Amino acid sequence: MGEDSTSGAKSLVGRPGPDRPEPGTYLGGPDGRCRMVSELMDEDRWEPIDDGTFEDITYHRASDSGAVRIAFDRPGVRNAFRPRTVDELAAALDHAKRQTDVGAVLLTGNGPSPRDGGWAFSAGGDQAVRGESGYEYGDDDPTPGSESAGTMGTSEQAPPNVGRLHILEVQRRIRHIPKPVIAVVPGWAVGGGHSLHVVCDLTIASREHAKFLQTDPDVASFDGGFGSAYLARQIGQKKAREVFFLGKTYDAEEAAEMGMVNETVPHDELEEVALEWAERINAKSPTAIRMLKYAFNLADDGMVGQQVFAGEATRLAYMTDEAREGREAFVEGRDPDFSDVPWHY
Repeated sequence: MGEDSTSGAKSLVGRPGPDRPEPGTYLGGPDGRCRMVSELMDEDRWEPIDDGTFEDITYHRASDSGAVRIAFDRPGVRNAFRPRTVDELAAALDHAKRQTDVGAVLLTGNGPSPRDGGWAFSAGGDQAVRGESGYEYGDDDPTPGSESAGTMGTSEQAPPNVGRLHILEVQRRIRHIPKPVIAVVPGWAVGGGHSLHVVCDLTIASREHAKFLQTDPDVASFDGGFGSAYLARQIGQKKAREVFFLGKTYDAEEAAEMGMVNETVPHDELEEVALEWAERINAKSPTAIRMLKYAFNLADDGMVGQQVFAGEATRLAYMTDEAREGREAFVEGRDPDFSDVPWHY
C-alpha cells in the first residue's frame, strides 16, 4: 500500500525566499546558471529548440529521430508550474504538433533539485502564486501575446492580476495532439503534475525515485476532469477514490501494478528507455498511430472525441480517387461519376 508521507513533495513547493532558486539554476557554478539541462539527459542526442524566451521549460529535438523533449525547468520548487510555465508548455506542445516529422513527445522534469538533490516530474501548481481566482502572473512575467513572450507564444492576452487555470487547456492539448505524449517521471508527480501524467498516452517512471501523490484536497483544489475521471478509467473507481480521498504516496512499482504507469526502469536509464520508446513509435505508420490515439480517446471524450476522430477520417477520405472526383466535378460544374467506386463491405 502507498505511504501517507508527503513531506518530500511539499518541502519546496511554493516556498519563497532564498531556498527557492531561479528556474533552471544549479548551485555551484560561478554565474549561478546550470551547467547541464538535467542529469538524466544525454545532451549529445538532443538539439535545443527555443526562440530565446523560454524560462520555465526546456525544449529539445532528438538529433537522430523524430522525437522532442519538453521539460519543466524549475527543479528548486519540484518543477511546480506558474502561469508562465503553462504558457511556455502550451507553446512548445503547439509547435511539436505542427512538426510533421515528429512522431512522439517526451514530457518530463529537469533535475535534480539544487537544494536537496530531489527529483520531480512536477509538483503541480505553485501555491505561492495562487490567487483568489487561480494562478497569477508576476509583475515581471510576460503575458501571452506580448512582444516579450516570444514567437512561440500564443495570441491570447490576459491581465497580470487575472487568475488562470489554463493547465486544463494543456491537458486538452496533450489529449488532442496527433501523436503520443510520453510522461517520463523521474521523481514526484503531485497534484496537477499527477493529473498531467495521467492524461499522457504513456507513462514511464524511475524505479528508485518516482513517487505519485494526489494532494488536491489538501489545498482545497480538485481536478474533476481527466485527473480524476480518466484516472478511474485506468485504475478503477475504488482505487482512484483512494488516491484522492486518502492522499497516499505510491512508488513506481505500486503505480505500475495499479495500471497508471506502463513501465518502471532504473533511474539512470529512464530517458534512454523513453527515447527508445519514441524511436519505436516513429518506426510505425503515422496514420495508424494517429487514428489509434483518437480511437482510444473516443469513448471517453464524447462528441469532441467523435469530432476529432471523424475529422481525421475525413482527411483519409480526401486522399482517395473518389474524393478527387467529387472535388473536380464540383469545380468543373458537372455531376460526379462514382460508377467505378465499389460499395465496400
